[in-house]
Amino acid sequence: MDILPFDEARNRLRADHELLLTRVADLTEAELAAGYRPASGPLGDFCDSLHDLVAHVLMWDEISLAVLTEARAGRTHWSLDPRWETPEAGRRLNLAGVRAGRHLPGPLLLHRFRAVHDAISREFGRFSEDEEDGEPGWSGIGELVQRAWTVPGQPAFWHAAIHLNELAVL
Repeated sequence: MDILPFDEARNRLRADHELLLTRVADLTEAELAAGYRPASGPLGDFCDSLHDLVAHVLMWDEISLAVLTEARAGRTHWSLDPRWETPEAGRRLNLAGVRAGRHLPGPLLLHRFRAVHDAISREFGRFSEDEEDGEPGWSGIGELVQRAWTVPGQPAFWHAAIHLNELAVL
């Protein structure tokens, strides 16, 4: 796997989040929850609305952020255990995340999405292309981060764009 340069990875992730936030900007809660079928991912269809898609991308980001946080602390996150890296476990996790998100009102879900994005931005702000001052640089952890934020079989650091059929435009 070729590791993207740090700036490109950060820019893709930011653009992916902005794409989703732009798509849901100014929607009422009813419009956010209205029927909408995003493009299927490699594990199937499980989103029935933009609300579901926000919940799905949010869950993925929260897990990926935890992978990054654990790696920076020298630990391996549970999601990297081979028992979780199967299509069946992935489907179940995706379905559970979307169903859990349905219990959150749209404004709270979007608040959480933005808060997690801010946390990711802060964590990414701690990286550099190379190792400096004894801190792990992108070169030391970039492969793991890219693996965590890449939909299998898709270009790295795009998620919402894939489900919104916007990847070709970007």
